[in-house]
Amino acid sequence: MKKQHDFTQGNILKQLILFSGPIMLANLLQTSYQVVDSLWVGNLLGAHALGAVAVSSTIVFTVLSFVIGMNNAALTILSQQKGMNNATGLKNYLNAFVVLLTIISIGLGIAGFFLTNWLLTVLGTPEEMMGLAASYLRINFLGILFLFGYNFISTILRSIGDSKTPLLFVVTAVCLNIILDPLFISYFGFGVEGAAYATILSQGISFIVGLIFIFHRKLVPFTVPKLPQRHEIKLILNLGIPSGLQMAVISAGVAAIMSVVTGFGPSVVAGFSAAQRLDSLLMLPAHALGTSVSSMAGQNIGSDDWGRVNKIAKYGVLYNFTIMLLVGFLVFLLANYGIRLFIDDPQSIAFGTTYLQIIAFCYPFLGINFILNGIVRAAGAMYQVLALNILSFWVLRYPLTAFFSGMLGETGIAIGMGSSFLISSLVAYLYYRFGGWRKKELFKKRHGG
Repeated sequence: MKKQHDFTQGNILKQLILFSGPIMLANLLQTSYQVVDSLWVGNLLGAHALGAVAVSSTIVFTVLSFVIGMNNAALTILSQQKGMNNATGLKNYLNAFVVLLTIISIGLGIAGFFLTNWLLTVLGTPEEMMGLAASYLRINFLGILFLFGYNFISTILRSIGDSKTPLLFVVTAVCLNIILDPLFISYFGFGVEGAAYATILSQGISFIVGLIFIFHRKLVPFTVPKLPQRHEIKLILNLGIPSGLQMAVISAGVAAIMSVVTGFGPSVVAGFSAAQRLDSLLMLPAHALGTSVSSMAGQNIGSDDWGRVNKIAKYGVLYNFTIMLLVGFLVFLLANYGIRLFIDDPQSIAFGTTYLQIIAFCYPFLGINFILNGIVRAAGAMYQVLALNILSFWVLRYPLTAFFSGMLGETGIAIGMGSSFLISSLVAYLYYRFGGWRKKELFKKRHGG
C-alpha cells in the first residue's frame, strides 16, 4: 500500500514543498487542457467554431466552479477525518460524497442537456454559432459525470496527503486529449463535436484508470455505495454550497472588471486579455499552495494541533512570498515578450506590458489571500471565506480599478488591481489573526474509529 502523508508530524516546510510541487504541475497541465482544445479547434475549424467553443466553455466553467466548490468541501471534511484518525468517519463521508456527487452530476447532466439552447440564448450567442455551440455543450453535459469523478478522485487523494498520484491521472487525461482532438475533429470528421468527444473520453478514461488504480493499491477506503445519513448530507451541502458560490463571486467580479477595461477601447481590451492569460499561469503556484495548506491544516485541525496549524500558515505565507516575488521579478523583465506571444498590435502590447510591470510585485500579496483563506477554509469556515471573497472583489478590486482608471486613465487599471491585492491581503491577515474561524467545529473530536 502506497504510503500516505501524515501532516500531523514531520518537517512542515519540506512537506509543503514536496506536496505542493505535483499540485502546481497538475494545475499547469489542467490549464493546458483548454489551450490544446482551442488550438486544434481554431486551426482545424476556424474562428466561428472557436467562438462557439469559447461561449460553451463559459457554461462548462460555471459547472466546473460548482465542482471545485464541492471538492473544497470534500478536502476540508476528509482531511479533518484523516487527522482525527477516524477510519469509520472517513469511510462514511467518502460514501456520502460519492452518492451525493453522483446524483448531482446526473441531475445537472440531464437538466443541462435539455436547457442547452436556453442557456446559450441567455448568453447572447450569435445565431451563426448557435448550432455548433449547442452540439459541443450537449456532449459536455452528457459526460459531466466524468468531470465530477475525474476531479473528485484527485481531491480524495490530496485530502489524505497524496498529491503525486493525482498528477498521473491529469497527465493521462491531457495526453489523451492531445491525441484524440485532431483524430476526432479532423480524421473522423466530427468537427466541433469531435473536440467535445475528445474531452469527455479523455476525462472518462482518466477517471476509470484512477478508480482501478486506487482500488488495486487500496489507497482509499471505498465501500459499496449506500444511502448517506442526514447529518452527513447536511454538513456536505453546508460547506459545498458557499464554497461553490465563492467561484461564482470570483467569476462575476472578473466580468465586472472587464466592463471597466472595455471602456478604453479594443487595444486596451486585447492587451488586458493577453495579460490575464499570463496571469492565469503566473498564479498557479499560489493556487497550488492554497490547496496544499488547506489539506495540511485540515489534518492538524482534525488532530486538534493548533500550534502546528499556525506554523503551516507561517511557512505557507513565507514560501508563497519567495516564489511569487521571483515570479514578479521575471514578469517585470519579460512582460513585453510574454504579451507578444498572444498579440502583435503595438498599442495592445504597450498597454499589456505596462500593466504587467506595474502589477508584477503585487502578486505575492494576492498569494497571501490564497494561503490564509486556504487555512480558514480547512476549519470549515466557508461562509467566512465567501464574505472575504465578496469583500476582495466587490468592495476593493472592482471599485478601486474603476476609481484609479477614472483618475489616471488606462494606467489606473493596474494600479487599482494592485492596490486591491495589497489591501485584501491585509484584510485576510486580520481575519486570520483575530477572526472567530478557529471556533468552527465540524466534528466532535474522537480518535479511533
